[in-house]
Amino acid sequence: MIDFHAFDTADAQAEALARAVAQALQDALSERDAKAGVGEVTTARVTLAVSGGKSPVTFFTHLSRTPLDWARVDVTLVDDRWLPEAHADSNARMVRETLLQNAAAAARFVPLVDATRDPAQVVAALNQSSAPALPDVAVLGMGEDGHTASIFADAPEWEHATTTRERLVVVHPGSAPHARISWSLHALQHINTLFLQIGGEKKRAVLDAAAALPQHNAISRLAVDGGVTIDVYWYA
Repeated sequence: MIDFHAFDTADAQAEALARAVAQALQDALSERDAKAGVGEVTTARVTLAVSGGKSPVTFFTHLSRTPLDWARVDVTLVDDRWLPEAHADSNARMVRETLLQNAAAAARFVPLVDATRDPAQVVAALNQSSAPALPDVAVLGMGEDGHTASIFADAPEWEHATTTRERLVVVHPGSAPHARISWSLHALQHINTLFLQIGGEKKRAVLDAAAALPQHNAISRLAVDGGVTIDVYWYA
């Protein structure tokens, strides 16, 4: 199900999305605290997964300044390219430089990539561990081909990425550079709160088509899943 929020400008979208994400994280923390019982001290944490690229930068700036108990928040990525963090195309680098600043500097970052190792080995180890935890909140992006996270329909791993029950997958897109690590479709379907940040008429048309009829892309697989709600923040 799509819950659509439209904005006139990218900055208005980013500011509203930052408020909504912070509130979702606070709600998750409050829920953990309530389960701990009255008078009990809890060290329970919540996990936020964010997307890379250029689109989220303004949103990250707003979110980094939003009051929240950031010391109890783990930040990870929806996906990342298998590159050293110093590389210009590393999502981890971008998150450290833009989101993990100001108030959000107190958050704990959990990267997905160790570029000194083979990606298949790293992903296998992560899938057998509890870290990073399945995100409580995720902010997705979307390409004009309908991919979200790094679940590309033209990747040889498409079938595995969209059917496995493993949390994380390795992907080699045909239409984009670099090997990737990504949360699987199954994992995305089980995240409590999903946001999608997009802009422009082309991406809105892709999303509308994906929600109307099944398409051979990841966002359609999510949008037509009756058990999944996606809060879409779009600007013209």
